[in-house]
Amino acid sequence: MTEGEQTRLIAWSTELRTVHERLRTALRVTMEAVADGQEPGRASRDLLLFCHGFCAALTGHHEGEDRDLFPAIAVAHPELRDTLRSLQQDHSMINHLLAGLQAAVDRSAGPAELTGHLEGIAATMESHFRYEERQLLTVLETLELAADPGDVLGPL
Repeated sequence: MTEGEQTRLIAWSTELRTVHERLRTALRVTMEAVADGQEPGRASRDLLLFCHGFCAALTGHHEGEDRDLFPAIAVAHPELRDTLRSLQQDHSMINHLLAGLQAAVDRSAGPAELTGHLEGIAATMESHFRYEERQLLTVLETLELAADPGDVLGPL
């Protein structure tokens, strides 16, 4: 294996960690937008912008994993199929939580309700990311997948 090939293989684990950190940052910015919303309706206006970007990025990340990354891992490491199913169930739960947040934003919910939605997403997302990293980073260091990281891990 050439040095370039090894760099590309290891890059998948690096790419996953980088995307997770960007999503964590996007969530923090979104939570700050709610905290800064002192006037009625301001938090919801800000969240229309922040939530759209954050929600789209997180959804795109999970869709790419489900579509491209997890099937490649399942072929290379069939012993991880139960782990991958569990991660996909997390994706479904997070999508449900994002839909609840979006509904709250659409009806101009107050900062306390929005914060509650964001805290639920944050807790679930962080638990999911940590589990995913514990289970998959080593696998990703040797995974051969000829694909664009933006397609596989989302548009971040």
